[in-house]
Amino acid sequence: MIEFIVTLLIGCVIGWLAGKIFSGSGNGLIVNILVGLAGSWLGNKLLSSILPNGVVWGYVGAVIGAIIILWVISLIRGRK
Repeated sequence: MIEFIVTLLIGCVIGWLAGKIFSGSGNGLIVNILVGLAGSWLGNKLLSSILPNGVVWGYVGAVIGAIIILWVISLIRGRK
């Protein structure tokens, strides 16, 4: 249970950080958590062979993945 809560908190922070880096994305707490968690997965899948192993590089990959997801969200919202 503690691991789940820590994962949500880290996902929220990563989503928040990606939202600050990727300007113009005020998505709210729930979307930040989802973007952070999905960004972690995406960053791990895309960048695991490029980035060195380690906790810090894992966070860097997660933030990059979250920024990619925010970029895709902005593309979808722009088409409406």
